[in-house]
Amino acid sequence: MIDRVELWIVIFGMGLGSFGLRFMFTGFIGDRNLPPWVLRHLRYTAVAVLPGLVAPLVMWPAATNGQTDLPRLIAAIATLGLGYFTKNVIVAICGGAATLAFGLLFLG
Repeated sequence: MIDRVELWIVIFGMGLGSFGLRFMFTGFIGDRNLPPWVLRHLRYTAVAVLPGLVAPLVMWPAATNGQTDLPRLIAAIATLGLGYFTKNVIVAICGGAATLAFGLLFLG
């Protein structure tokens, strides 16, 4: 069990760190033009973050006590395929959710 004081120190520190990272872009360089190479790399931030958030939910889902299962893997592959071929995030998300909910979990 974590001590309350230690918990609040960690929460406060994480808040300061998060604020500091955001302030670097908005406070220090918010009114300046960024070089084209920086802007090109910033476009891929969401593409890098979203798989990092979703991958643990696909590989070690809480619904199966951390065991990888075929329906979630197939739904993730369907989402990836739809996103690649349609270039539409909403279609990919809805298609993957439909694959998981109606196609695999309902039938399985």
